[in-house]
Amino acid sequence: MDLGTKRVAGIIARVALLLSCSYGTTGEEVCDSTLVSNLPPSSFRSSSQLSSSHAPGFAKLNKREGAGGWSPLVSDRYQWLEVDLGERTKITAVATQGRYGSSDWLTSYLLMFSDTGHNWKQYRQEDSIGSFPGNSNADSVVQNKLQQPTFARFLRLIPLDWNPNGRIGLRLEAYGCPYTSDIVSFDSGSSGLVFRLSPRPRKTSREVVSLKFKALRNSGTLLQAEGRDGLGLSLELERGKLLLLLRQGRTSSLESRRLASLGSLLDDQHWHHVAVEQRNAHLNLTVDKHTEKVQIPAEFNHWNIEQLSVGAVQRLDSQKPAISKRNFHGCLENLLHNGVNLIELVKNNDHQVAVKGNVTFSCAEPVSVAVTFTGPQSFLQLPGATASSPGGVSLGFQFRTWNKAGLLLTFDLPQQGGVVWLYLSEARLRLQIHKDGRALLELTAGSALNDGQWHSVDVASRRSRLIVSVDKEEGGVAHANPSFPVIVGGQLFFGGCPADDHSQDCENPFNVFQGCMRLLTVDNQPVDLIRVQHRLLGNYSQLQIDMCGIIDRCSPSRCEHGGRCSQSWNVFHCNCSDSGYSGAICHSAVYEQSCEAYKHNGNTSGHFYIDVDGSGPIRPQLVYCNMTEENTWMVMQHNNTELTSVRPSPGVNQHLVHFDYSAQEEQLLAAISQSEHCEQELSYHCRKSRLLNTLEGSPFSWWLGGPGSGGVQTYWGGAHPGSQQCACGLQGDCVDPQHYCNCDADRMEWTEDSGLLTHKESLPVRSLVLGDIQRPGSEAAYRVGPLRCHGDKNFWNAAFFDKETSYLHFPTFHGELSADISFLFKTTASSGVFLENLGIKDFIRIELSSSTQVLFSFDVGNGPLEVLVESSDLLNDNRWHRVRAERNVKEASLRLDDLPVATQEAPADGHFHLQLNSQLFIGGTASRQKGFRGCIRSLQLNGVTLDLEERAKITPGVQPGCPGHCSSYGSLCQNQGRCVERTNGFHCDCGLSAYTGVFCQTEVSASFKLGTSVSYTFKEPYELSRNSSALPSSIYSDMTLRGENVSLSFRTNQSPALLLYVSSYYREYLALLINKHDKLEVRYKLDSSRDAEVLKSNVRSLANGQLHTVSIRRLTDSVSVQIDQNAREDFNLTSDGEFNAIKSLVLGRVHESDDLDPDLARLASLGFAGCLSVVQFNTISPLKAALLHPDTSPVIISGPLVQSNCGSAASANPHAEENTHHLSDQSGSVGSGQPLVNAIRTDSALIGGVIAVAIFVTVTALAVAARFLYRRKETYRNQEVKGVKQEDSQDFSFNNQVDSQNVSTENPKEFFI
Repeated sequence: MDLGTKRVAGIIARVALLLSCSYGTTGEEVCDSTLVSNLPPSSFRSSSQLSSSHAPGFAKLNKREGAGGWSPLVSDRYQWLEVDLGERTKITAVATQGRYGSSDWLTSYLLMFSDTGHNWKQYRQEDSIGSFPGNSNADSVVQNKLQQPTFARFLRLIPLDWNPNGRIGLRLEAYGCPYTSDIVSFDSGSSGLVFRLSPRPRKTSREVVSLKFKALRNSGTLLQAEGRDGLGLSLELERGKLLLLLRQGRTSSLESRRLASLGSLLDDQHWHHVAVEQRNAHLNLTVDKHTEKVQIPAEFNHWNIEQLSVGAVQRLDSQKPAISKRNFHGCLENLLHNGVNLIELVKNNDHQVAVKGNVTFSCAEPVSVAVTFTGPQSFLQLPGATASSPGGVSLGFQFRTWNKAGLLLTFDLPQQGGVVWLYLSEARLRLQIHKDGRALLELTAGSALNDGQWHSVDVASRRSRLIVSVDKEEGGVAHANPSFPVIVGGQLFFGGCPADDHSQDCENPFNVFQGCMRLLTVDNQPVDLIRVQHRLLGNYSQLQIDMCGIIDRCSPSRCEHGGRCSQSWNVFHCNCSDSGYSGAICHSAVYEQSCEAYKHNGNTSGHFYIDVDGSGPIRPQLVYCNMTEENTWMVMQHNNTELTSVRPSPGVNQHLVHFDYSAQEEQLLAAISQSEHCEQELSYHCRKSRLLNTLEGSPFSWWLGGPGSGGVQTYWGGAHPGSQQCACGLQGDCVDPQHYCNCDADRMEWTEDSGLLTHKESLPVRSLVLGDIQRPGSEAAYRVGPLRCHGDKNFWNAAFFDKETSYLHFPTFHGELSADISFLFKTTASSGVFLENLGIKDFIRIELSSSTQVLFSFDVGNGPLEVLVESSDLLNDNRWHRVRAERNVKEASLRLDDLPVATQEAPADGHFHLQLNSQLFIGGTASRQKGFRGCIRSLQLNGVTLDLEERAKITPGVQPGCPGHCSSYGSLCQNQGRCVERTNGFHCDCGLSAYTGVFCQTEVSASFKLGTSVSYTFKEPYELSRNSSALPSSIYSDMTLRGENVSLSFRTNQSPALLLYVSSYYREYLALLINKHDKLEVRYKLDSSRDAEVLKSNVRSLANGQLHTVSIRRLTDSVSVQIDQNAREDFNLTSDGEFNAIKSLVLGRVHESDDLDPDLARLASLGFAGCLSVVQFNTISPLKAALLHPDTSPVIISGPLVQSNCGSAASANPHAEENTHHLSDQSGSVGSGQPLVNAIRTDSALIGGVIAVAIFVTVTALAVAARFLYRRKETYRNQEVKGVKQEDSQDFSFNNQVDSQNVSTENPKEFFI
């Protein structure tokens, strides 16, 4: 067919296409016309053909001409069929069919598109799927719609798989519609367009600029939009990425700030769509299919574009464009501003447009044939022997890759008998000449060459000088002077070696190269890769020729929560360090969602990171978890929790205070929302400073609280919202009954209005406005405490499923790209489905598949995938078990309790969108089979808690809530603590324990001085028959004992020393002491007519200042003693084994020692210097009673008793103790109710100074007096001790070496009685 006939045929086909286009009922163009059926045979090309009757021109859908379709000469993956549509066309679908009347058809294929017939681009569904499904027979038609339409002139289909019982056979059709466009081209010089837009009133708050571009260079300014005062936006290419920059100022040194970065590899010489849409203070930047929303400064709210510049950069106040390498080099298409086609204005010579330099209305682009090395078997072999000039070599090429290592080029040295390797290692270019197992020469150049950018490499050898350069010397040059000639011998191998090379012409000890190459030259002559493709030059394997198939898997990044993305050729990796998240894509939260959750992991009070929405978008926040009370409190601080005085300012009638919280806005609101109760202390100390005045009048002061900047609140702490009252008004005890606040009495004496704000909708307190502070004599101080919340509504949200057919249903779960599911369950059943959601083909399911296995299964289009975790223990033990499942584009994982996580990798180029459409079933399935029987709690999907309890209230067969938590969490209660069930959770009752704390794990310890005495009195004899008050058994006990359990810990340097003494009304006693040999003695006197029996332990060095633990058990006449981890020592008593009418237990100094033996009496009167901890006598904890319940326990304390953490094994570590200080404890009152104000945080230097001086004088006077009395007391005590030492018997020589460093008194609380 001649050229004229071909043109006529093309015109006819084009007219037919235009006539066949129709419009839908909505007015939108229906773009599904056939594009191939009317094309002439000359529009078809192929890699080969089996015969003339199998020519590509016969490959039309449903046609039977020729042999009924196209078939190549050889059926392999290097074949292709190409169609020329005549001009750029919008393509929306492709259909395939086998060769008519044969067994030849494709089962899968690749689609390629191009504008020029070169530089092909593979079409990918879902950014990953490269292949399309084909046919199952020769006659049926399989149509594949493109998720996103493509615009191209040339279409190429590459067979991947075909009928194994036949060969490649194909008929095809493409669907779409005509595509009209206006194109303008810019060179890299000074060519450009300037659009000066006429001023107009803004009718909407929306500005839109859209275009398509094709870049011939990886950097340059694409577009610049300017308004008044030099305020503007610019779109710039930077190393293949598109940057949105904010520019301010008209000076030559422009201030620019990056607002967004989107896209990658945009210099691939293909068209890319860009749109910038302004909506008030937000911009939407779209590059191809991805959109990013960014916030811009407020001045853009009224910003109008006055000038648009494309191509060469030109300022609004300049007449000449700047010639710069930053100018854009490439083509633009369909440049629109608010729907106006600006390129059409240029063509019409509109007066608003200024054309600068060489601007053309077509897109001429250079033909550059690239080759892609896709896998481990890829290589390119070229002849090199004839190409080498005598005495030298000259080789050049460009490459781009993501891999740090790989062989680029190798060839033999014929004269030397060695081999040259040019390869990447650690992203640097290395050249090595090797012979006989050793390196003769090594050169290194360049760095970070795995950045995906094109890098040029040149290797030249002339006159005994070898030079290797990267990026034309910009990236680095290395040279050497070898003593031998570097000449190519035989063949050049690029990228790798043939797998079946038995002649040893090619050897590759390195990784294969995966990436692209182009512009290959040998002795300065370009290599024709199209001839290579047609097997007319060299050899190759597993190459994609005339395309660069590089993919940026990090754009957009699949790493969530700020995880850093890196990649190789096939996969990407996410670095989740310092993000607070974990997993393959940093999706799953590392931290718990509440203090309640940390408590049930066995943690105690301290600072913790809380992630309130799990894997959701809210970042973790650092809070303090106070677990010392029955409720677990989450404490969030702000910038001023101190009591702060107010200073009146001249001319200012109101004092405004704003509070900045350590947590961000969304963190605060989420924490408040999920908590059962929140509170914040609000107090006002006043003297002649009114607060709310009268109920009818306007308040003098108010506060703002709630979301955002907060709403105005006119009530005070302790009152109800909207009441305009204080706590005293609600309780009816204000100092003046005429008012509803104490401060409104307007008195000269100091008073206060304080209380807790508990209305969650009004929290947190954002600001405080104080009004009555400017009058003479007015003084005031305020305090806003930290925000405190307890209870986690999500953590305990549970439902009980009592039948296999019962279930809860929720809306469809949306977790297309990433999904995490976590919950707790407990059951006695051996199997059941926890969760199921179905789609047309996709599904997701988690089930208890057996009594020891949990199974996570799903399908996203690649076939079902299962992840299984098996436990060595039974899971149907009616205890809580935690399940965490995650599925993302990289892998699926399943974790059960603390067992190792199980994972399954996802296909690198498979489907990854999870498409579900049914309801989400919890506890059952849509078929009502294999349902779960038991409890499910704290069910969260992508960080969102499903309200199981609320749905269970209206669902038959399902009950809200699930009791019985002690079976799972009871082991957290330590040291004889008793687990008590609660509706939501449990509580550790420490009444029978010598310990305290949330889990009965905190030691109760005290530092004793020689004068300290703690006496615990048992019941009087006549009281035994009385029905005394129902106090805990740790306070009162029986009188006559046939056995006892005694345990305590101590730390001392004193020997001898009495640790514990129990007396009786019948002159019987039990004494626990350290003798002069630093050994433990237990003395029992259970018969008043006989001497005491002394039981001596063999354990030495107990008075060494270290912590020791003693446990004594007696049952009638059998006694066992254990010290620390030493072996138990057993003894037998000769008495009857009854301890009658016990009277009291004494720790420290014994004041009544008449019943003791003389030597023991002398020791008892001295007292004990050191530390005693966790003292327990049967169910009695005398030290705990003295320190924590002195007013309700039968204890008498004399001398200084200092509570300390000295009994903790970690007492040397100040952070090991559970120690919580409430900020409310830091304020007090002095004088006539005047507040004690922190002098650092004060608004009144005068008030603060006066208060500070008064406090200082008072404290100094008290200190002097205390010091004087203490010296007098110590003098007397020392004299007493010296006197005793002179009279000590030989068995009880006194050694007092109390070392303050060994007896910790950190955070002491002193009791002086």
